[in-house]
Amino acid sequence: MSVLQIQPAPFFASKNRAFWNLQLAGWGAAFMLRAVSALANQQPFDLLALILVTTITGFSISLILSVIYRKLIHQQPLITWGVTALVLFFAVLLHASIDAWVQGVYYGAARETSFAQRVIGLLYLPLTLLGGWSALYYAINFFLTVERQADRLERLEAQATAAQLAMLRYQLNPHFLFNTLNSISTLVLLKQTEPANAMLTRLSGFLRHTLIAEPGSQVTLAQEIETLQLYLDIERMRFEERLRTHFEIEDAAMDAQLPSMLLQPLVENAIKYAVSPQEEGARISLTARVIGGRLRLMVEDTGPGADEPLLFDRLDAIAARAEMRAGHTPGQPVSTGVGLANIRNRLAQAYGDTHIFETRSEPGGGFTVLIEIPFTSAAEPELHPAPAPAPTPSGSAAVIPLNPPQRTAGGSA
Repeated sequence: MSVLQIQPAPFFASKNRAFWNLQLAGWGAAFMLRAVSALANQQPFDLLALILVTTITGFSISLILSVIYRKLIHQQPLITWGVTALVLFFAVLLHASIDAWVQGVYYGAARETSFAQRVIGLLYLPLTLLGGWSALYYAINFFLTVERQADRLERLEAQATAAQLAMLRYQLNPHFLFNTLNSISTLVLLKQTEPANAMLTRLSGFLRHTLIAEPGSQVTLAQEIETLQLYLDIERMRFEERLRTHFEIEDAAMDAQLPSMLLQPLVENAIKYAVSPQEEGARISLTARVIGGRLRLMVEDTGPGADEPLLFDRLDAIAARAEMRAGHTPGQPVSTGVGLANIRNRLAQAYGDTHIFETRSEPGGGFTVLIEIPFTSAAEPELHPAPAPAPTPSGSAAVIPLNPPQRTAGGSA
């Protein structure tokens, strides 16, 4: 038999209910405190009736004050505090006057004091109770206002981040279509109808697959690789044996979550600057591992690399990479400047300072892109991200080791 789990609700989830709970508890505690004090001092038992009347008076006056304060709390500060002080003065005077009259009835001729004397002598108690009640009322409402504004700001920031991620994701499809449709147009101009139709079919399958995911959403690495394979099927129609791929994915990394369409721009960049310029083509390798609560992704190509060895970290990596490889030199393709900058912005929006982005080029050729993000399994979404390790110092030539047992997914084409 399944047990219904009761989720505790915040105390102020219902402001009206919280008000009555505090009202009854506060004035009830005040009555109990005065009653115990009277009995401890061996006062007559019927004095409890007098204390009860006094407590009910304070309870009733505080209800009237709550209605007035509810109107004043939204006014200008000068009006709020000035009128509050005035209203509180009359409330205390009214409370003391009622107490003085009730005591006059209760004690009768036993005490030879005038009404004014009793009022003055009793002012301290309502002043303490109603003054404390008023301060607590404004303090609680101020706290709720600040909390509500903080929640609204948090929601607005989340919406802004989601909108930014969606905008960045929407950039990818036109960027990819621009290159693919150019290839199809070339095939049509060359009257290679059959390859053009095959590429169109694969393109429709790729777009159908990528549009399933919501913009800004996260997918598992297995789903991302499936999408990437669809993209590579399209590119193999252009480059055939010149495009060679090799995937090494750890089993533990297959369920890792990452932003959708994160790897495709990196592979597209490798094809553009490694496979396309070289007559013999190039090999593109993708490696994925889980290390210390973080997902490490590495995309490597055997292309010409950059003009000189460089090592970057975090956000500067892609910007420098794009500028370095997007030069309009003869024989090189022209970059639209969208894909790599898109990756930089998406990682910054999704992970802030908890991610690493590094690129490295060897003097003899080849280019490597390294991404590290907090590991979150699709089966365990509540896993807390691990802190980002210190980036590799600039100028270092150390290679990140990739020697533990790994799963091979894919092969040479």
